[in-house]
Amino acid sequence: MQFDQVSVGKKANIFFDGKCVSHTVTLPNGIRKSVGVVLPSTLRFDLSTKEIMEVVDGNAFVSINGAPEVEFKAGQSWEVEKGGYFIIRAESPVHYVCHFE
Repeated sequence: MQFDQVSVGKKANIFFDGKCVSHTVTLPNGIRKSVGVVLPSTLRFDLSTKEIMEVVDGNAFVSINGAPEVEFKAGQSWEVEKGGYFIIRAESPVHYVCHFE
């Protein structure tokens, strides 16, 4: 449940008027991730890179590229290719790690 020996960006990434807030984490090998939270809302993310979204705590209801909504719980993840999008609906805070590829 933690990343060791990393670099963390001091400034938060704030999206959708504060409904999604994260910090960028860079691992020793240069791989970049973000660690954050989505507050109760419905948000659409259009992707410029492939992303794997891992739920750390909470439940996320997600539609990928227009597919029917699926529930993801802590310990589960979804993947979206570069150029795709997902819509996330959070009824309560959803803590996540975003793995960029």
